Amino acid sequence: MELKERYAKLKSLVTERKAEFEGLMEFVENETVYLITPASTKYHLCKDNGLLEHSVNVAETLLKLKRELAPEISDESCVVVALLHDLGKAGMPGNPQYFNNEPSEKQKRYGYPSSAPYGFNKELIYMSVPIRSLYLIGPRFPLTESEAQAIVYHDGQYVDDNHSVAKREERLTLLLQYADNWSGFAIEKV
Repeated sequence: MELKERYAKLKSLVTERKAEFEGLMEFVENETVYLITPASTKYHLCKDNGLLEHSVNVAETLLKLKRELAPEISDESCVVVALLHDLGKAGMPGNPQYFNNEPSEKQKRYGYPSSAPYGFNKELIYMSVPIRSLYLIGPRFPLTESEAQAIVYHDGQYVDDNHSVAKREERLTLLLQYADNWSGFAIEKV
């Protein structure tokens, strides 16, 4: 199934908060670069549409894990946190987080591409990806506490700031961490 079809199928699983979700996704899809930006500057899915592909991979993996390990968690919560956990990578409307790197003069002279295909936009006010994600979602969509925790701490113990939640993660947070890691390290392996 094509990426856009997989994405549409996942979005259709949000039914309880459908109107709010559609409003949020209209903003995300039309005002940010979420649909076209890479998932990283030089690692997994460092390519156009990489963030969308990663988000879909995480959502599909999270739903599989949830079915086996925590069926009481709603599909809707899984889709919301998985599709939006890295929304902050899109940057802000009109001010994306990533830009195409141009090769240096020396690289151009010898016909080499830039060392990293994408660079980080230094004009963007710094916020961690999860915090920017919440900043973009918050005014437009009512997250539950569990969903907010999952988005903020989705990188698990790979991030020093996340030690404060260690051993206090909600089940949704743990599942999102596993799905994100499985997607990034197994499905999308560089």
